[in-house]
Amino acid sequence: MKNNCEDKTLKKNYIQKYQFLIEAYEQVKAGEHPKFTRVGEFYEFYGTCRQTFLKYYARYKQSNGDVSSLLPGKRGPKYQTRRPDLYIEKQVLALRDKGNNKYDISNILRPLLKDKTPSPSGVYNILKRDGKNKLTKPMKEVKRRIIKEKAGELAHIDCHHLSKDCVDGSNKRYYLLCIIDSCTRVAWAEVVEDIKSLTVMFSTLRCLNQLADRYNIRFAEMLTDNGPEFGPRDSKRKSEHPFERLCMEMGIKHRHTRPYRPQTNGKVERFWRTLNEDLIEGTHFESLDHLKDEVMKYMIYYNHSRAHQALGGKTPDNFNQSCQRIT
Repeated sequence: MKNNCEDKTLKKNYIQKYQFLIEAYEQVKAGEHPKFTRVGEFYEFYGTCRQTFLKYYARYKQSNGDVSSLLPGKRGPKYQTRRPDLYIEKQVLALRDKGNNKYDISNILRPLLKDKTPSPSGVYNILKRDGKNKLTKPMKEVKRRIIKEKAGELAHIDCHHLSKDCVDGSNKRYYLLCIIDSCTRVAWAEVVEDIKSLTVMFSTLRCLNQLADRYNIRFAEMLTDNGPEFGPRDSKRKSEHPFERLCMEMGIKHRHTRPYRPQTNGKVERFWRTLNEDLIEGTHFESLDHLKDEVMKYMIYYNHSRAHQALGGKTPDNFNQSCQRIT
């Protein structure tokens, strides 16, 4: 882009033009011009844009009559001044490695960077410069897993139905409710007779208390599917639902999975498969109390004795003892 200030002829013409116009303008304003009585006549006669002229006039006055202020500046984008600081780019790239898209990255950084937060298009420019504008398979895998690094960061909650012939002499369907910690895989489940909102709320409270008392795990967020027992996804009357009210009272953020995407809550879905294979399938329980007792014994076994492949062969309880807690 050509800088007009470097052209000597243009420089001379600009200075002469605006010096003449400024002198005439001040005469009109003072009522001393021999031809014009109004400023509008002055603009019309010389074919001068009012906005442009006043811009140069203000510059001239602010510089105390420095004629160089009458010269046009360099036009075009100032790329170097618009590029974000290096530490911001590093944070953007770190979040990208975790599989976040440009909108996620901008929203995550906004509370920390405030007015320095790059827009989604600005995030895209950073990613493109570093060759990370397209998600790689490792990035997608990290995003899919929803990795948490501290105990209590996120709880996965779900309800699971049992077959009607599970309990001998009963043709009633029973259910299981489970809470599993995303980081340590420590879990607690109990049998419930229905999945009405109040039943689920009280069962969730009991499971939360068990996890807090036995394993010192208290949650900041809970992830559920979109079942009615967990409350509406979008509603102005969330506080009237028992489960939502429980989350509010305990200071826990409630998140919903994407509709028709059970993979989002994959940890608890995998737990149901494990529980079915280890305990439920092929077993007939003598009574409801017998079922509840066996489920409780299994939870002790699962947390304290069953090695977990995702935890490097450790049991959830052993891994939990050395795991950091949320503050």
